[in-house]
Amino acid sequence: MLDLTKRLIAIPSENPPGNHYEECIQILIAELCRLGFNDVRREGLCVLASVGTGRRTLYFSGHYDVVPAQNRDQFQPRMEGSNLFGRGSSDMKSGLAAMIHAATAARDEGLLKNGRVGIVLVPDEETAGPRGSRDLDARGLLGRDAIGMLTAEPTGGVIWNANRGAISLRATLRGKAAHVGRQFEGVNAFERALPALVRLAEIKQDVETRETLYNIAPQAARKSILLLGGRVEGGTNFNVTPDSFSFTIDRRINPEESLEEENRRLYAALDGFEIETLQEELSVATPATDPLGEVLSRHVASVTGKEPIFEMCPGLLETRFYAARGIPAFAYGPGLLTVSHGPTEFVPIRKIADCALIYALTAAKLLG
Repeated sequence: MLDLTKRLIAIPSENPPGNHYEECIQILIAELCRLGFNDVRREGLCVLASVGTGRRTLYFSGHYDVVPAQNRDQFQPRMEGSNLFGRGSSDMKSGLAAMIHAATAARDEGLLKNGRVGIVLVPDEETAGPRGSRDLDARGLLGRDAIGMLTAEPTGGVIWNANRGAISLRATLRGKAAHVGRQFEGVNAFERALPALVRLAEIKQDVETRETLYNIAPQAARKSILLLGGRVEGGTNFNVTPDSFSFTIDRRINPEESLEEENRRLYAALDGFEIETLQEELSVATPATDPLGEVLSRHVASVTGKEPIFEMCPGLLETRFYAARGIPAFAYGPGLLTVSHGPTEFVPIRKIADCALIYALTAAKLLG
């Protein structure tokens, strides 16, 4: 598992823009074939395989793309003490290795008598999945005969059973450029946008009074989210009236809120703008009391010695593609969200083995 994780880290599969995907695919296919998986194949840029017999399928799904590195040294995996460092070590190439070898172990021990583990390895998770899970979903290939889905995201010891939804927009107003000395001949796109910015600030104030009933830490994370101006662009120089002004809005929605209603409020506030939808995703949840959640929790406790907490993920999860189809879906992985995407990303090596054992025991209980 450690060797596979290192080889995957060494591939700079950064997204955006989506570099070196083919190299990841070839390593993953070669490993699955070496381990004797059934029906190893690619569907576009996704890699699919299975072990076990029968139609009932527990899916182990994960992504091989990573966010862009802060420096190129992050693609040189290195071990320091009990940790493995490198881009993707936590999010989530170690998780891929754990899932693949967990399925192998469950098969080799003869524990998959009443179903199979389906392996789903996808790109583009970091950009909402257009060539990954979203593509499989659109083609009817996602979640066939599923009894559940697990993904090895860096949960830091908790189990994520829910995720926020998202409405991410880019709003643009057009104006007309003119020299500052003759600004009366131009149209200032920035000034035209100011009333809408005031309306959005009022919406933000209201949004951030709302709190989810789902468990999430710390307390401040319970509040619903509206981020204004994550990216702002406009104008050409300080002495020219700006002929365009654009900014982004990122609305993260708690499960208790309505995607349609929040969309309506934002579009009403942006009347007159050109609006580009960057992503629009549902908030979904699986009850912690679902049989898959109970089995997963029991084995996390038995392996780690600590009863896990169920929490809502503060961002998006690919569990949403499965849960939206009524398939129980949970996230639990070896990595740490606190270091993922950062310049010193790492994974505790022991956690890779722990996660593999937890996945193997969970599959054995549900499919044995």
